[in-house]
Formats: sequence, structure tokens, C-alpha cells
Amino acid sequence: MEPVTLITGGSTGIGAATARALLKQGHRVAVTGRDADKLASFAASAGAGERLLTITGDTSNAHDVASAVSCVVDAWGRLDNVIANAGFSLPGNLESHAPEDMRAMVLTNVLGPALLVRETLPHLRESKGRIVIIGSVAGVRNTPGNLYSVTKWAAHALAENTRLLVGQDGVGVTVVAPGVVDTPFWDERGGTPEAAPAMTAEQIANTIIFAVNQPAGVDINHITMRPTGQLG
Repeated sequence: MEPVTLITGGSTGIGAATARALLKQGHRVAVTGRDADKLASFAASAGAGERLLTITGDTSNAHDVASAVSCVVDAWGRLDNVIANAGFSLPGNLESHAPEDMRAMVLTNVLGPALLVRETLPHLRESKGRIVIIGSVAGVRNTPGNLYSVTKWAAHALAENTRLLVGQDGVGVTVVAPGVVDTPFWDERGGTPEAAPAMTAEQIANTIIFAVNQPAGVDINHITMRPTGQLG
């Protein structure tokens, strides 16, 4: 039976590249996003027909997350992999962030993955499935006033806490922590740093696929990856 994978923030960037790779591998894939037009554009370009499901919703909203999971299970009867990819950063630092923007980032980057794990664990226990949480190099090194870094440290902690919770149930948990990646993620920050080396979304997707494709009994827990030449 074709495996079923749910990806949050799947209409662009790493999420979209991962969805394409999984579809090519034979998965049925559901992607979520807040922008219905972007989801529709991705679906049209993917050309996957009934093997792709797009779901509009906010990953930080408990009702939207529960509805997305129900939609996938109702459509395909199972859930094998979950990729918590949705997230964003803010320009500046915590001294310059507006409080409402700080709140939105914390909810999306921390509460969102936690809600996704909470809603999907019953199905993943049944399928002996896998969870992949997209972290960041910012989640393993501190920089001055970087609230995004704080959220990614929290996401890494969530992954380890989840591993301890469900490892005995046969559920795998992986953090993939990229450095600079050339994706729309940087749009809110004025674009990808020109002087910095960068990886592609497809390269990150290949690493996610590597984690997902591990045989039963093998659990890759943490992968940190940087473009060659990124020092921090």
C-alpha cells in the first residue's frame, strides 16, 4: 500500500520540494498552508492528481491541525509520516520585533509542531510511522537577540521529548536542522544573504527522504547540515 505523508507548510520551499520527492517515490502526500492560491499553484505544477491533497489552514490553530489530520485519514485510511515544516522568521531581533509578531512566530514555530505531534501520534503508533521536525542551525547555536533561534531550540527539544515518549512504540523521530537554504523563507528578511553560501530546498528534501526511508528498527534522530563554507 502506498505510504501516506502529511507536510505542513508544503506549498513552497522545503515543504514543496519534499512533497515532490515523496510523490516521485510513490507516496500519497497531503500538504497544508495558509494561502489557498499558493496551494492551488503547487497542486497544478505537481500534476499528481488524486495522490496529492492540499489543505488550507493555520498550523498554530488547534482546530485547523485536527481538521487536516482527519481529512488525510478520512481520505486515505492511514498516516505513515508527518513532516512539521511550517515556520517563519522575522527581520531584526527581539528588541525590534513587534510583540504581536513575536507571538505569531512562537505559535507557528513551537506550538504548531506540538499540535501536529499531538494529533498524529495515535495514527503513527498504529503505522509505526515517522515524525520529521524541521529545525535549524539556529537551534544549535545562539546569536544575539535571535528569537527565531529560541523557537528552533524549542523545536529540537520537542523532537527529543517526543522520541522519549514514543520510541518504545516503534515511532521514529528526526530533527533536520539546515543552515542557509535558498527558499522563500528569506522573503521576510530581505532575501537570501548574498555573500552566504546556500543549499537548495531539494537538497534538504533529499535528507528528509533519507530519514523517512530508514528501515524498521532504525531511527535517525538529528541531522545538522550546512552549505560548505557556512561558518556559523
